[in-house]
Amino acid sequence: MLLLGIETSCDDTAAAVVRDGRHVLSNVSTNQDAFHAKFGGIVPEIASRRHVELLSAAIEDALDRAGVALGDLDGIAVTAGPGLVGSLAIGVAEAKALAYASGKPLYAVNHLHGHIFAPFLDAADEPEYPFLALLVSGGHSQLVHVDGPLRMRILGRTLDDAAGEAFDKTARLLGLPYPGGPQIDRLAREGDATAVAFPRNRATRGSLDMSFSGLKTSAKYFLASPDGRDAVAADVAASFQAAVVDVLMDRTKRAAQRGAYRTAVLSGGVAANSALQRAFGEWGAASGIRTHVPPLRYCTDNAAMIAAAADRQGEAARADALTLTANPNLPFEPAAGAAA
Repeated sequence: MLLLGIETSCDDTAAAVVRDGRHVLSNVSTNQDAFHAKFGGIVPEIASRRHVELLSAAIEDALDRAGVALGDLDGIAVTAGPGLVGSLAIGVAEAKALAYASGKPLYAVNHLHGHIFAPFLDAADEPEYPFLALLVSGGHSQLVHVDGPLRMRILGRTLDDAAGEAFDKTARLLGLPYPGGPQIDRLAREGDATAVAFPRNRATRGSLDMSFSGLKTSAKYFLASPDGRDAVAADVAASFQAAVVDVLMDRTKRAAQRGAYRTAVLSGGVAANSALQRAFGEWGAASGIRTHVPPLRYCTDNAAMIAAAADRQGEAARADALTLTANPNLPFEPAAGAAA
């Protein structure tokens, strides 16, 4: 299978050509950080307009870099949801037009499924089913049991803010530029992670759900206090980051104990965080669990992961090029499979 992937769920305009769901022939992505930075966050209307301006060029570039023509493809995969409705609509419309004009099959992919299969890209050692996936991004934080491409279920999720959202909002409180997550990661390397005793959300009995809104609020009040005004920014960043990582790893360890997993995957934009990657790897080594983290270019939103998911989900992801619509609230559970 030679697939063109298209990803426009948020503010990254991306296109990629992937063979057999693992070999990336091209991976083109243009972020819009410079356009949203002055607002301190993503402005949906701006994101949509930029996709209109950039997507066709990104697709053409991806095909050129891969050395293939539209007619050489076996299909076109596109993110159908979840995400910003305006951004999704641009990608879906482009994919439908290409599929209809070329007669190629169209595959509708859940953005979160794409993140789960990102570790399969360009990987010499692929994750083995069943595996535990910790998916952490700006909009989602969840633990997923994955039996196969169409057999997965959510074990636990955030009850409020996603971890990436908490990072971005706290970075703004610290006066750091957008996007805040990478800024906190860089600043935290210079700080003391034990300097500020930020709270850790405790797991409710029997639950793997998590919460980050209280931690964000704690950071807000601390920074407004006399101690906070005198605190070293790097220490605050390091302490806040440590609290987020502790909560994520606590739930991951609990989930792993219940499922007796031999393999675990870390994915999503926050998977690029160095402290989380380190904690995840150390836990795997200590517990005898094989851990997989995609390269940075496949942690953040990209189109290669969308093609990877479409390749694995096959006929279940097939869509009608005339009737497919963007769904910002697309359910996570695959329609064609039930979780074990």
